[in-house]
Amino acid sequence: MDTANFDAFLAVAATGSFSRAAEQLHLTQPAVSKRIATLEQQLNVRLFDRIGKHVDLTEAGRALKPRAELIINALNDTRRALGNLSATIQGRLRLATSHHIGLHRLPPILRRFTKAYPGVVLDIQFLDSEVAYEKVLHGEIELAVITLAPEVEAPIVATHIWDDPLEFVVAPEHPLADAQRVQLRQLAAYPAVFPGTTTFTHRVVNQLFERHQISPQISMSTNYMETIKMLVSIGLAWSVLPRTMVDSQVRVLQIPRTRLVRALGCIHHSGRTLSNAGQALIALLQDEAGYPALHMKD
Repeated sequence: MDTANFDAFLAVAATGSFSRAAEQLHLTQPAVSKRIATLEQQLNVRLFDRIGKHVDLTEAGRALKPRAELIINALNDTRRALGNLSATIQGRLRLATSHHIGLHRLPPILRRFTKAYPGVVLDIQFLDSEVAYEKVLHGEIELAVITLAPEVEAPIVATHIWDDPLEFVVAPEHPLADAQRVQLRQLAAYPAVFPGTTTFTHRVVNQLFERHQISPQISMSTNYMETIKMLVSIGLAWSVLPRTMVDSQVRVLQIPRTRLVRALGCIHHSGRTLSNAGQALIALLQDEAGYPALHMKD
């Protein structure tokens, strides 16, 4: 049985669309349809219900999906393990990162990596940290450099690379902008824009207010820090931003006895064999964080 058919099946299942699956796999839509049809013939079941443009997994398709993932992940893991027998660092490295880290933290590290290992092809996906976490958990990508969850559980392995201090910010014309000190309860009386409720950053900020038994007035939320900065800068609300994003467009508030920091780092799956390229990138990240030098196995 051709594993390419499983790849097509999983792509259609993930995207809910033959055309989007074709784009993801760099194939034509008829080629994807042919692979699905071949797989259905081999298994003698119907895997998808097609109603107009809507595509849903059948009961057989839902039963096949976790098994197909196991097959593909086991095959990829075997390839990596065999490839690692050579000390050569090459091949494709599937990496995910958040937009913020990809813009503000990773460029110098990736520059060093590509210069040191020209034989590696980086396949980078820009995703919300929470989506990247799930993709690592399900074996869809090898590594993710993201905002770390407040609690990381097995089988995910997390390596803390950066502390990312968060600042409370308002527009320069906000009523609190010129105050020397602002109390948290005082700030909560004004409209706020928060990171999306599903984000790790939201959890970090929300836990602070819960500890003080304060309910902020959240008027809007978004997953994108650049959007939050824009909304704050035009005076619509206050929020928190990474210190690296603070400039003249916003004003930092001084709030006594309040320190917000989120952890940024790298995650991988403990049950998945890391490629030589993946190990090399983790080593560079650890060097950035000041970890003791690690040596790859021969």
